[in-house]
Order: sequence, then structure tokens, then C-alpha cells
Amino acid sequence: MRIGQGFDAHRFAAPDADRPLWLACLPWDGTGIEGDSDGDVAAHALIDALLSAAGLGDIGTLFGVGSDSAGAGQHGGAMLRHTASVLAEHGFAPVSASVVIIGNRPKIGSRRVQAEQALSAAVGCPVSVTATTTDGMGFTGAGQGVAAIANALVAETGR
Repeated sequence: MRIGQGFDAHRFAAPDADRPLWLACLPWDGTGIEGDSDGDVAAHALIDALLSAAGLGDIGTLFGVGSDSAGAGQHGGAMLRHTASVLAEHGFAPVSASVVIIGNRPKIGSRRVQAEQALSAAVGCPVSVTATTTDGMGFTGAGQGVAAIANALVAETGR
């Protein structure tokens, strides 16, 4: 068994950017998150945690960086499914994961179970989701963006 940790943070897009808000593989009401992909910090942090656990680098290693990268325009769910297939190709299987979403919005509580189901389906293992604020401190506390921390446990399958 191996464990990995991931982190991601993005600012919210300008209100007139007409960018949909995606978080934990779900669409939400409100202004979207900036990024080359859909900006889903929960999915991105989980990707980093999975890759870290398997010793396969990070999201930039797998998808590249920038508007012309392999991840540009992709949704977090598709990126997670691809990450799980890359782990399988390298002899690893996700066992369990957790994601903490940090920000003032959107309010996660009413859709937490849906978020867990969506992330779990994309990764292929149970994923728990929690959320917190920073009590007004930093960019998340000021409502300028959202962040996520994830941990993942993977098992070596021997291919």
C-alpha cells in the first residue's frame, strides 16, 4: 500500500466570463473557476494524490500545463478516469481517498453525498468529501477562489 497527497487552488473567474462552476465532478450554481480545464480543484487535488501515491509525478506530468495541454478543456471526471487507467497500466489500483474542499462557496454540505458518489465513480474507489472555510483569512476566506487537499491510498497490483 502506498499513500499520496495532492493540493490545488484556483481563483474564481470574472462574473462576466460566462464560465460554468465545476467542483467534485459536479456542476454548481455560480461563477466558475479559472483554469485551462474546468478548474475542478477537488478533482485536480485527487489526481495529484493518486499520482503521488503511485510515484507517477503530478497532474502537470500527466496532462501538461497550459491552454494547449492534454488537460485543456477537459472535465475533472474525465481526467480522473484517465488517471485511474494510467495507474492500472503501471500496476496500481486506488483503494481509498479523501478530499477536503476549502472555500466560502459553493456550500458543499447539501451535495456532499453526490460529490462523493461522482468522485468515487470516476476513480473506482470510495472517496470521502469534507469542506471547510478559513474564517475570512487568505484568498479563499476573501471569496476570491477555492482550494482542495486530497489523500489517496493505492495498492500495488503487480500488473
